[in-house]
Amino acid sequence: MSDHPTKDPGLRSAEVTEGPERAPHRAMFYAMDYDRDDLSKPMVGVANPAADITPCNVHLDDVAAAAYEGVEDAGGMPIEFGTITISDAISMGHEGMKASLISREVIADSVELVSFGERMDALVTVAGCDKNLPGMMMAAIRTDLPTVFLYGGSIMPGEHEGRDITVQNVFEAVGAVSSGKMDEDEIEEMACHACPGAGSCGGMFTANTMASISEALGLAPLGSASAPAESEERYDVARDAGDLVLDAVENDRKPSDILTRESFENAIALQVALGGSTNAVLHLLALAAEAGIDLDIEDFNTISDRTPKIANLQPGGERVMNDLHAVGGVPIIVRRLVEGGYMHGDAMTVTGRTIAEELDELDLPADDDIETDFLYTTDDPLHEEGAIKVLTGNLAPDGAVLKVTGDDELYHQGPARVFENEEDAMEYVQTGKIASGDVIVIRNEGPQGGPGMREMLGVTAAVVGQGHEDDVALLTDGRFSGATRGPMIGHVAPEAAAGGPIAGVEDGDTVTVDIPNRELSVDLDRHEVEERVREREEPDQQYDSGVLRKYGDLFGSAAQGAVTNPAVRRD
Repeated sequence: MSDHPTKDPGLRSAEVTEGPERAPHRAMFYAMDYDRDDLSKPMVGVANPAADITPCNVHLDDVAAAAYEGVEDAGGMPIEFGTITISDAISMGHEGMKASLISREVIADSVELVSFGERMDALVTVAGCDKNLPGMMMAAIRTDLPTVFLYGGSIMPGEHEGRDITVQNVFEAVGAVSSGKMDEDEIEEMACHACPGAGSCGGMFTANTMASISEALGLAPLGSASAPAESEERYDVARDAGDLVLDAVENDRKPSDILTRESFENAIALQVALGGSTNAVLHLLALAAEAGIDLDIEDFNTISDRTPKIANLQPGGERVMNDLHAVGGVPIIVRRLVEGGYMHGDAMTVTGRTIAEELDELDLPADDDIETDFLYTTDDPLHEEGAIKVLTGNLAPDGAVLKVTGDDELYHQGPARVFENEEDAMEYVQTGKIASGDVIVIRNEGPQGGPGMREMLGVTAAVVGQGHEDDVALLTDGRFSGATRGPMIGHVAPEAAAGGPIAGVEDGDTVTVDIPNRELSVDLDRHEVEERVREREEPDQQYDSGVLRKYGDLFGSAAQGAVTNPAVRRD
């Protein structure tokens, strides 16, 4: 064996490749066409959630193959392994959506397990659909191996009647059909053209929001998020990720060396400046908990209040991620925020350079040369404040989350229409019973009560599609899709299953949504709410066994990121 190349004993993978006692282990590798030279190199796991169940992930084998090539060319030993995904769009609007948030945890658990059990030295974590992204980043934090995060890229927009459309438009068309504003032939025509190929949903929805945030956190290189899924640029990004991870190994650059309080402040600033998904609140809280970094839901208000919104992308606007890519991608927004003093330019990134240094390295167009109708400067922003608002009050003592997509600050007061689950609310909306001024309350959909904290784009889009974007509010202890727009308040905490005040709301109660004062309240005194919650007949446990019961028991509060890792739960 002395004539064969040997591995740096400081690499963890030496535990399974070196010495006569590891000959059986080497035999297993030889069976897979690795040789002794391969085994002397750093072992890099390429975590790949490719699947034929969603366009977000259908192309990820090709993306992972490019990353594999990059690792190999840079002198590493790439080992690809798989994990699950759930299609948020296909699981939306029915019982299957309960699996979505759980999949975030399963992805993190599975990548952690494989890298731990196989003694890998580093990771390239590939992601497509919404929960892939935080799941992969959580795994990187838990393992604390040198890791490069690699997004699979977003889908190109479709076209209908001469305008760009995405799946958001199709969801909203459901409401238009139910109210007689559109016929079934037209919605089918939209469905045929909204998603023209592979990639994650094209607007600044959850996947693109989290991909953008991966750059702000420093877990992915600046400029890596926006290249479309089916473009040669995407495969260049993948090969570069494979090359970069070897540099991270050589310099022992780990997530714990990158992530700081400032990293998370940068991520929030970018989220609110872009008008990104409310789901990023949940995921950033979870990532911070995994990283042991103090982050509170109120921090989103603090940062949003001081950060202007400077992009107008779907769902609030009309443009998509590809439009942002065409003018320079996420770094254009980052540069404006850094120069305006809204982001920390000295925060570290996976490249070993700071964000400011990375901006200098990139070949970006000068700001004066960028002419768009959807990007703004920090001196002349679209909105003076960022898009994310956290509301508190006697209905949400631990907070609730709203994304402002319109121009005006909202004050809404109206009668509660209370539903014990999403299906009942959807039936109410689809039968045309909603009226101007209503406040739709959907409970028992939180992380524990759902279980799984369903997204409710079906309901919210149906409300908007019926013409009630501005005059009907909706609040829930569940979640919303990144494609949701209008006065929709989610993540109400504590949730109904944990005895939160939302459990005590009754039909006809007056609910107030006061965004300027960050208030969500019901016109009842504390004692009456508490008495109603005590006397409430709790719904039966829907799942007695299996994965839904297990994770329902493990989830923490949405106000802390709905984490399941017992070491980092803070509620």
